[in-house]
Amino acid sequence: MSEAKYIEIARSIESQIDIGHYAEGDKLPTHRALADEFGTTPMTIAKAYKLLTEKGRIESFVGRGSFVKVRTGLKRAIHSRPDDREWNFSILQPCYAEHVEALHEQLQQSFSSLTNPTFYGYTEDSGLIEHRAAGMQWMQHYGVQTRAPEQILLTNGAQHALSILIELYTEPGDCIAVDRWTYPGILSIASFLGRQVVGVAMDDQGMIPDALTETCRRHKPALVILIPSHQNPTTITLSQQRREQLAEVIQRYPLWLVEDDIYAFLNTSANQAITNLLPEKSFCISSLSKAVSPGLRCGYLKAPQSQVEKLAAYIRATVWLPPPLMFEVAGNLIESNQAFEMARKQREIARRRQRLARRILGGQSYCAQDTSYHLWLQLPGDWQADQFALTARERGMLVSSGAYFNTCADETKSVRLSLIAISDESELERGLKALANLLEQESGSGPTG
Repeated sequence: MSEAKYIEIARSIESQIDIGHYAEGDKLPTHRALADEFGTTPMTIAKAYKLLTEKGRIESFVGRGSFVKVRTGLKRAIHSRPDDREWNFSILQPCYAEHVEALHEQLQQSFSSLTNPTFYGYTEDSGLIEHRAAGMQWMQHYGVQTRAPEQILLTNGAQHALSILIELYTEPGDCIAVDRWTYPGILSIASFLGRQVVGVAMDDQGMIPDALTETCRRHKPALVILIPSHQNPTTITLSQQRREQLAEVIQRYPLWLVEDDIYAFLNTSANQAITNLLPEKSFCISSLSKAVSPGLRCGYLKAPQSQVEKLAAYIRATVWLPPPLMFEVAGNLIESNQAFEMARKQREIARRRQRLARRILGGQSYCAQDTSYHLWLQLPGDWQADQFALTARERGMLVSSGAYFNTCADETKSVRLSLIAISDESELERGLKALANLLEQESGSGPTG
């Protein structure tokens, strides 16, 4: 075959990827199968695959095959599309099946009583004061001190709040300090916006204050982003002492704190938010996505009073305003205490599922808390995270490779397992047993072809 033949085949495969015939993450046919399809040799297919690999369209693993490359780590780390054929251990979301009837009833009640014409038109870019007051009530319940509802801005979920703060309070090329292992949504925003992420060393108590000091001296970050409760992915919750130590470091340097505390409702006792210690140089983010429903897209951003006008103007310039209709529903849930009751039930579900995981995975090494939505599993034997995630997927289990939480370039032997995305607990038990079997079969010898 001529050189033009493998180029032609590569273009054909790339076209099929572009039109969605092969979706991101899909396993491609074997060399032999494609050779038969195109009437050529496996060697020509190998050359076509090599070209597609060089172009960044596919990736290949010895003994595993070739896969369509996922363009963003966030999409590959977190699979939100339900599939009854798979156990989804990859996404952190509430078991809203437990309260979907109550949620549906509240939606009906809220929408049937929407007689205020303000909800249907343009309103203040910073949101209606009653909706901001509901956000203040939600955040205060979980340890955030706020003087007035005017300090609360409304966003389309916590991810929107993160993107606003990164874009508004950093410049292209600026450094952002984060935990050594951190939420891939932060890494994706930083990558798209051309910001540099610096991972700060952690111990079993979370970010190390001395390491943050060194990062501030060497890299002069514009922001430090912390996930203080049930940290994603390590599950660590910062002690009060560690919060105070980190606040002291941040106070000494010219940078802003972004406290992403969306898992605060999982704490068994209220912790003081770090932003309480740094009220004039910090932002705190909360939302209803993890406690009630991600479909509401209701995020709350507490800001220093000096920054409220700037943030409100930016929100208006980009999305004008988050939808008042959804925040009316959210406000009703909060003011009726239903939201807090739903959050309490999710915490108890998490506790029950952590007990189940301990029973099934007790022989494995992992980090977790009694009420975390997830656990951080250290792989046995010669496994590496990406290899394990691929093998697990071939066996119907979606897990999140530690590579997508990694701020460094080194390989990792950890994966994050969500215990919450599988709504049926009997199915979760079956999935955990299948996962345990995979770990036991491969432990000591590592992955095989």
